Amino acid sequence: MNFDVLYQGLQEGIRAMSWLEIVAALFGAISVICSKQNSIWLYPTGLVSTGIYAYLLSREQFRLYAEATLNIYYFVMSVYGWYHWAKKRDNDPETPVEWASRREWIVTVLITVIGWAVFAYLLSHYSNSDVPLIDAFVSATACSGMWLLAKRKIENWLVLNVSNLVAIPLLFHKHLLPTAVLTIFLFIVAVLGYFSWRRIWREQHAAGIAK
Repeated sequence: MNFDVLYQGLQEGIRAMSWLEIVAALFGAISVICSKQNSIWLYPTGLVSTGIYAYLLSREQFRLYAEATLNIYYFVMSVYGWYHWAKKRDNDPETPVEWASRREWIVTVLITVIGWAVFAYLLSHYSNSDVPLIDAFVSATACSGMWLLAKRKIENWLVLNVSNLVAIPLLFHKHLLPTAVLTIFLFIVAVLGYFSWRRIWREQHAAGIAK
């Protein structure tokens, strides 16, 4: 590994940081913490973060159009989620945490493959993106991971971390240092989330057997 190149890349990333990106990363981290605590504040803080990122990543400087589009999707889903949580009655049953079925895995793979192909085609032919394949892959895997998360499937954390793992070097390459650090944080939270949801599933399973 060439540490001089790495050091120079970090310096460039620090110089390229903007207050807007720092605010977006900060609110993104707060949103993740609120999500971990099952707090409704994950939505308003998430709206601030995704709204800024949708604008920031689409700028000529970065040209991460697929990720910008993904943040627009997150923004819309945050509005829906906030409304849904605010109206949820205390006695409404929660969707149980489960492992994904074979059918759900097929849907997950289809979302990833089709999403990757569509995003890559659009970015390659209708944008000036210089990283269309990688940008498309990060967004497609994030979409499939979010689909599993919405259905409360344990494997959502694994799929989201595939997206995070590819996104981290891409963000460093684009000198989006605070966002890269945030994504490392998201990676760690997803690892913890995977083991936490496995424990919840075992507890639910044990309670079901005991009934």
